[in-house]
Amino acid sequence: MSSARTIRAWVFDLDNTLYPARDLYDEIGVRMTNYIARTLSLSDGEALEIRERYFHDYGATVVGLVRHHDVDARDFLLDVHTADHSVLTADPELRELIARLPGRRIIFTNGGGGHAERVLEKLNLADLFDAVLDIETCGLLPKPQRESYERVIATTGIEPRHSILIEDTLRNLEPAHDMGFATALVGLVHPEPRPAYVDHWAPDTKALLRALLA
Repeated sequence: MSSARTIRAWVFDLDNTLYPARDLYDEIGVRMTNYIARTLSLSDGEALEIRERYFHDYGATVVGLVRHHDVDARDFLLDVHTADHSVLTADPELRELIARLPGRRIIFTNGGGGHAERVLEKLNLADLFDAVLDIETCGLLPKPQRESYERVIATTGIEPRHSILIEDTLRNLEPAHDMGFATALVGLVHPEPRPAYVDHWAPDTKALLRALLA
């Protein structure tokens, strides 16, 4: 089991990991559905079905839209993430805990279009991270595709055996664990039985960091 003393790189997911994303992601979801309906001349119901199917099949809706409909990925990501980030508020305790972490701190998210940068600014965390890798940085290779993790390793030079991935999405942890990362799942529901590829669980990121820094 890892502790803060053995970790040299802290790789964080963003949405529902560093902040509760419900309100913001509700708006982003509506913007996605509207974009798909408008661009592909579909009803809202048809657009929603495509949005959810591509997310399930590819890990990110944008990948299916590019692959099957030749949608401009940059335009889509910019449009859907131009949401009201004012709903976010900074958490001083979370900032203090992240600031205490030894080693490098990295964001690894399937979002794009400047979403991560805007979120980190609103959360007052931007200065604490050494790198932000989103789906565009990763060449439209989203988690849980192994190539996405390989892109993070190649870009940052981190060593998986000295790194931890902190995520709210269970399926995104298995490839990381297979590659040597320590893994941590955050969320109110503890998976029972806990999969072997989940090294740590906590109800939220603050609780996880308190435990690892103890």
